[in-house]
Amino acid sequence: MDWTEVTVSVDAKEVDRAGDIAQMVVPYGIYIEDYSHLEEEAWEIAHIDLIDEDLLKKDRTKALVHVYISPEANPAEAIAFLSERYNAEGIAHTISTAACVEEDWINNWKKYFKPIPVGEKLLIRPNWENEFDAQGRTVLHLEPGLAFGTGTHETTRLCMELLEQVVRPGSTVLDVGCGSGILSVAALLLGAQSAVGVDIDELAVKTAVQNAELNGVQEKFTAICGNLTDKVSGTYDVVVANIVADIIILLTEDVRQFLAPDAVYLMSGIIDTREQDVLRALAGKFTIFDRREEKGWIALAARPVNPQPK
Repeated sequence: MDWTEVTVSVDAKEVDRAGDIAQMVVPYGIYIEDYSHLEEEAWEIAHIDLIDEDLLKKDRTKALVHVYISPEANPAEAIAFLSERYNAEGIAHTISTAACVEEDWINNWKKYFKPIPVGEKLLIRPNWENEFDAQGRTVLHLEPGLAFGTGTHETTRLCMELLEQVVRPGSTVLDVGCGSGILSVAALLLGAQSAVGVDIDELAVKTAVQNAELNGVQEKFTAICGNLTDKVSGTYDVVVANIVADIIILLTEDVRQFLAPDAVYLMSGIIDTREQDVLRALAGKFTIFDRREEKGWIALAARPVNPQPK
């Protein structure tokens, strides 16, 4: 099978932020085309002022971020993740893929996605895999569709490990940027009383509802299509945000109003180079009590410094 090339076109002024988000999909590297400062960079880097005519014809207002998805990964998930995060960041973009049959790269990756254990209690079972040994684990049946969240990405697994530690029987959970609903469903299977999943992407919300139904927890799950917490009300024992550093920082400004007494705030999707930025945003408001790291990705568990009164 060939690799899939995903090309994201953004305004040149947004290329740094767009590149940071793309790096979350493939931490082994991306390729960026940015010709907005072609002449200056040609001189600074190569000390030449004679530039190929084809390069001079490039659109200086746009930049291209190239992401390469390996055959065993899920290109559809990567595209859904990128689109959701760019929308959340307000980055105008278009996404295209290298010439290939769409059905092939949407479905062929499934042969590589096998049931996987996460943490100490859960097993994620793709809905098309009928032969598996749960080995005493609670099985989370999953049909990710085109939404982000299969459990194969480090950010999701780290979040699930933290959920396993903090969810108690009767817990109420708010999942901000729920994607496929995998974290909400996991929380419910771990004993949570209810979960609310919010996502800006209508397709993700639909997928989350379907996964709740697939696991028989639909009566405990509420899905909301909206931006962050704009349409959310009430307080929760656990608030989880598996998004990106900038959105976590933004969310941290008002997340306290959604935290019940003794609540826990879980954050993931933080690339290691942005951890200090997140910690600065949390300083004086939250105390970190658990930290997980895998392949350059950070997940944090925190409690408010001055929790809401009971």
